[in-house]
Amino acid sequence: MPNRRFADGEMVMGRWPGSVLYYEVQVTSYNDVSHLYTVKYKDGTELELKESDIRSQSSFKHRKSQSSSSSPSRRSTSRSRSRSPGRPAKGRRRSSSQSRERKDDKKKTIQETNIALLVLVLFKPSENNTRRYNGEPESTERNDTSRITLEQKLKPDLETERVLEQYSLRPRKEEKKKEEIYSEKKIFETIKTIEKASSKTKELEFGGRIGTFMLIFFLPATVFYLLLMCKQDDPSLMNFPLPLPALESLWEARVFGVFLLWFFLQALFYLLPIGKVVEGLPLSNGRKLHYRINGFYAFVLTAAAIGTLLYFEFELHYLYDHFMQFAVSAAAFSMGLSIYLYIRSLKAPEEELAPGGNSGYFVYDFFTGHELNPRIGSFDLKYFCELRPGLIGWVVINLAMLLAEMKIHNQSMPSLSMILVNSFQLLYVVDALWNEEAILTTMDITHDGFGFMLAFGDLVWVPFVYSLQAFYLVGHPTAISWPVAAAITILNCIGYYIFRSANSQKNSFRRNPADPKLAYLKFIPTATGKGLLVTGWWGFVRHPNYLGDIIMALAWSLPCGFNHILPYFYVIYFICLLIHREARDEHHCKQKYGLAWERYCQRVPYRIFPYIY
Repeated sequence: MPNRRFADGEMVMGRWPGSVLYYEVQVTSYNDVSHLYTVKYKDGTELELKESDIRSQSSFKHRKSQSSSSSPSRRSTSRSRSRSPGRPAKGRRRSSSQSRERKDDKKKTIQETNIALLVLVLFKPSENNTRRYNGEPESTERNDTSRITLEQKLKPDLETERVLEQYSLRPRKEEKKKEEIYSEKKIFETIKTIEKASSKTKELEFGGRIGTFMLIFFLPATVFYLLLMCKQDDPSLMNFPLPLPALESLWEARVFGVFLLWFFLQALFYLLPIGKVVEGLPLSNGRKLHYRINGFYAFVLTAAAIGTLLYFEFELHYLYDHFMQFAVSAAAFSMGLSIYLYIRSLKAPEEELAPGGNSGYFVYDFFTGHELNPRIGSFDLKYFCELRPGLIGWVVINLAMLLAEMKIHNQSMPSLSMILVNSFQLLYVVDALWNEEAILTTMDITHDGFGFMLAFGDLVWVPFVYSLQAFYLVGHPTAISWPVAAAITILNCIGYYIFRSANSQKNSFRRNPADPKLAYLKFIPTATGKGLLVTGWWGFVRHPNYLGDIIMALAWSLPCGFNHILPYFYVIYFICLLIHREARDEHHCKQKYGLAWERYCQRVPYRIFPYIY
């Protein structure tokens, strides 16, 4: 492997592709296979350059100073060479005087030519042989000569510019300045074209256009299949095909109205002027969006509203009785929202489009999300849907399943399995809302656009699939002993501790790496100015938060017993989801941190599961 000349983070001079101009750049990474350097210009543009197109700043400045210092000697040498040594001094004086006379004659000729051309332009005959001044006929002009000033006559028009450029009568300095301005404009246009092309999404996920097209139909079908399975007496995966309900039974206007009421109630809580306002991460144009952190307050207000309904004996198990209809209503609403989001994204500026959803393919961009942060005024649609309607709705659905179990089985109190499922998942939701600010650094906010994937995921998948265990227990009660319940509780606490402490460790280090409380942590510096932790949880595996997630998901499913695999669908799905996210994170971090990420992977070889994966 050849040795590198330039190290990561070194400031060098890089040649702009297709030109002879050099600009100050910073080396961010080096590809050992292609032998190309990835450099970053001051405006944020990143390009790959060959080693021959990069020079050190010291050698570049040295060459520049050397050429400027040697130019006078070259000029004096050329002047001395132009003189004939054998020619007498008098002849040289006569030659210089003749040269001055010729220059004066030439200058006088040029001035006369300029005046002649100017007169020719100002008094040029028109096609009908009628002279015009300022667009008026000769007869009118003669009567209004007093109104025409000398300044108006001598004002150059486009014809003057054409003649002057044709005969090179413009001063050389002005011509040179014009060429420099034209060259700069051309460079800026090239940069703009490259930036626009580089903003396009080149690497397609989820199987590209065909894969995303199939997922638009596969995801709703999966949700409906799981809910229908839970309603069966024998919810075995081998029990196929399922008896399908009548289409008219899947839709009810009242249910859709209740869903809309829930959605806009959460929107009202979001707009309340309570909670602090924080800045998000910088966008591609350097701007930072503001977010109001009041998700936990919205949860408290929702709990108060639900408590009021229960006090007035509102039957919350209405959710259980119309669960499939609520899922259909949520899916229809998410589809309508996705269509609206894509249509409005077509008018969004280039810098406001999502890096992962700007491929130019309709289906792919519709699925992944074309616009990064769609807003109606200060109302951020993606940020609102990420935590409010679906996540808080998940807790309300679990509570409805608990009440439905008590009513259907004539119990005075819910089963121990139902209590565990509700408690574990309530802890997870409250933790997410309490640490709401941490979501601003996730890829859902910083990278993914808001399209069908997130709209369906936030409004349908989260509340109706994540509550699958509670829904399953209503129709298939499972009794567990207290020792088993204690063991499951310990397992959930271990997963939650890993999840929360790993995220807190990362967020604290991002806010203030110089915090004395974090002095025990070691990290690898990167060209971006950030550090990669190699001790603590992030030195144990590369994604310890994902490990905690999977352990908690297992604890949520264990209270359902082992009679059927259906309650463990969430665990299987969660493992597949996190492996996909982990692979995407790996690719993103490798591009962002370069060689520093490779060194980090050598220090921390395991991705999620220690000694396994």
